[in-house]
Amino acid sequence: MRTVLMVAEKPSLAQSIAKILSKGSCTSRKGLNGACSVFEYTGTFQGQTVRFKMTSVCGHVMSLDFIGKYNNWDKVDPAELFSKAPTEKKEANPKLNMVKFLQVEARGSDYVVLWLDCDKEGENICFEVLDAIQPVMNKGNIREKTVYRAKFSSITDTDIWNAMNRLGEPNRNEALSVDARQELDLRIGCAFTRFQTKYFQGKYGNLDSSLISFGPCQTPTLGFCVERHDKIQSFKPETYWVIQAKVFKGKDSPLTLDWNRVRVFDREVGQMFVNLAKTSREALVEAVSKKEKTKQRPQALNTVEMLRVASSALGMGPQHTMQIAERLYTQGYISYPRTETTHYPENFDLKGTLKQQVNNPIWGDEVKTLLSAGINRPRKGADAGDHPPITPMRAASEAELGSDGWRLYEYITEHFIATISQDCRYLQTTIEFKIGTEAFSCSGKTLISPGYTTVMPWQGIPLEEALPACEHGDTFTVDEIKLVEKQTSPPDYLTEAELITLMEKHGIGTDASIPVHINNICQRNYVTVENGRKLKPTNLGIVLVHGYYKTDAELVLPTIRSAVEKQLNLIAQGKANYQQVLQHALDIFKRKFHYFVDSITSMDELMEVSFSPIAASGKPLSRCGKCHRFMKYIQAKPSRLHCSHCDETYSLPQNGAIKLYKELRCPLDEFELVLWTSGARGKSYPLCPYCFSNPPFRDMKKGMGCNECTHPSCQHSLNSLGIGQCVECDSGVLVLDSTSGPKWKMACNKCNVVVHFFEHAHKVQVAQESCDACDASLVMVDFNKTRTPLPAGETQHTGCVFCDPLFQDLVELKHATMRHSMHRGGGARRGGRGRGRGRRGNPKKPKDKMAALAAYFV
Repeated sequence: MRTVLMVAEKPSLAQSIAKILSKGSCTSRKGLNGACSVFEYTGTFQGQTVRFKMTSVCGHVMSLDFIGKYNNWDKVDPAELFSKAPTEKKEANPKLNMVKFLQVEARGSDYVVLWLDCDKEGENICFEVLDAIQPVMNKGNIREKTVYRAKFSSITDTDIWNAMNRLGEPNRNEALSVDARQELDLRIGCAFTRFQTKYFQGKYGNLDSSLISFGPCQTPTLGFCVERHDKIQSFKPETYWVIQAKVFKGKDSPLTLDWNRVRVFDREVGQMFVNLAKTSREALVEAVSKKEKTKQRPQALNTVEMLRVASSALGMGPQHTMQIAERLYTQGYISYPRTETTHYPENFDLKGTLKQQVNNPIWGDEVKTLLSAGINRPRKGADAGDHPPITPMRAASEAELGSDGWRLYEYITEHFIATISQDCRYLQTTIEFKIGTEAFSCSGKTLISPGYTTVMPWQGIPLEEALPACEHGDTFTVDEIKLVEKQTSPPDYLTEAELITLMEKHGIGTDASIPVHINNICQRNYVTVENGRKLKPTNLGIVLVHGYYKTDAELVLPTIRSAVEKQLNLIAQGKANYQQVLQHALDIFKRKFHYFVDSITSMDELMEVSFSPIAASGKPLSRCGKCHRFMKYIQAKPSRLHCSHCDETYSLPQNGAIKLYKELRCPLDEFELVLWTSGARGKSYPLCPYCFSNPPFRDMKKGMGCNECTHPSCQHSLNSLGIGQCVECDSGVLVLDSTSGPKWKMACNKCNVVVHFFEHAHKVQVAQESCDACDASLVMVDFNKTRTPLPAGETQHTGCVFCDPLFQDLVELKHATMRHSMHRGGGARRGGRGRGRGRRGNPKKPKDKMAALAAYFV
């Protein structure tokens, strides 16, 4: 029996599709990587009985990066990244072992059906999967087709079966367009980012950003925000005057009239018009017009409109919105959420989709009315040829989806119902008045039919007080006429919704990447999100954009990136050559980079005005090992130490607190040690500022503290304080935190495992000897006489933390409270003298207590 391997983009999608195609009769098992399941069943394929294996990847299998030596910021000229530096595809998440997992499952398969998401990124992942599995698949007849592509837009029985019955081929051109975008973003972004980060962080101490990044899409996105900021700052309010007139008829309440001249910018001229109007105490009705108007129902929903509404109406950021939309899609509640299309195909089952909402307590009545009266054909929109508009695919409740999931689903469903409802109709009445020589008017709206606003009430016609009945020639009594002084007001900061509109208009990013670019400028501390989801640029964001304008405005204007996006789309359509487009774009940005480097002083002049020199920043903390003067600790991101005498800056671990470590010095370089800690409930370790950036031994990497240092005799090193292999991760060693007493603990030097032990002990030390059973180092514990837990009141004991029965009830595993990941390098390390060399898996290590600890989380 032949085998068909089927691959989806996410584990949850694989499960849903397998259940539909197998009609619920598939078996499942975990794959070797633990993250992806494999669903198996027997069925028919191409007229023959076959064994189906359905599994998935977890997004991209591979990512693009420079080869190893070009990732060293200190040794590589950023200019080399444009052409000289070779790139390679690396596993996107090495821990998942995705390539090996796919090859194991694909071995012996005869056919593959690719169920990746149906967009350009999905096509790219198709070929990543094929590159991994084709070498191990059965080699069939050369003429026989073995690779198939399923095209679908929602996880419904109908859509999945239609896709299975109409299999096509993966699109190589769309995959190449993604490859081109990845390489452009990598080369251009890394070159500019490395240069300006190193240049400015070496000069200024209060930039408060760990990375001064540049991106071909990210930077124009920031440019829009700063452009609005500049308009606000340069705005000069102007005083103007309007005539405010109130009239009444009989016992009716007064009407406030609008002056037909709107406003004047000269007070004396305004007063002259007031005087002319005051010559009459009556307002003469010149005309009364009534006109029926229509407020059109919305077009079908695409990604950009969903992001706009989610930000402005639901208060949800674009990145968060897309995460929720993707979850709703994989669970089968909505159709594919990445689409530029606002037009339903002719064969789309609008009525069947609507019927699923009949029992909803909020809009069910409106749905029943629509079904009985007949649905209205949606307005004609744009067909981008990708996916149908975003549509609810099955009924749901708030209990099923959770708060934010329900709010987004509710909007998507209401929008869909609105697109097939009637337009909103209302009557607009306008009364034209003459007071003296001046013309005034007032208007009001009366609802005729609410139409789609029944389900989208926020777009409804507001209730207004009815205008009094009158006709041409009637007169009203003038209640008051006065001149009112006002001022023009500046624009407000851009909202996320407005920024999304600008990005779409100028072709910056795609429907999938727009949220990523907006999130990046927030994460880099270039803008902050204020109330109302307004984006206010920070000082750093403003200075960067002004600097780009000063050196090369095209780096921040949307024009070049927009042109590149058009070229990438031509690759996807098969109308442009991948290599030519890539080379042309890189040549342009390479020339711009060289000009930027030569002109960096003009940006630096702006930086000097806004930021403090590094020598003037920070507070004295620890002594330099070279000059023995105090170095300053700069807390602003990225936190670091700077010696103004030597003019040297030393990196530190991020996202924690730094303090002096007992004024102790590193035996190798005389630098005073500092202590990094993530807080009382977290982990801490000492480090030498010099060794942290300049590893002293071959088996060490940048970013390693004393808890990973392999110095053979230093009292702070892994050799002296390492106890045994981590109880959870394979590469870490549990190291005694000698500063933690009296609440003693040992912490893994790789993951966030913390083991608390021997509370209230007077002293805890690591012995020279190792445990015979598990190879871990023995621990010497000295307890206080009044609080010793040892039998017969003994105060001292030496034993193995893992194996000694006297220690069993004195050990407790927790997970460190981390502020963020520590951004530290380093691979697996082991101490000397057998320290930390517990056998992989430690068959004897935990015994009763520690075996339970691995499953014990606090």
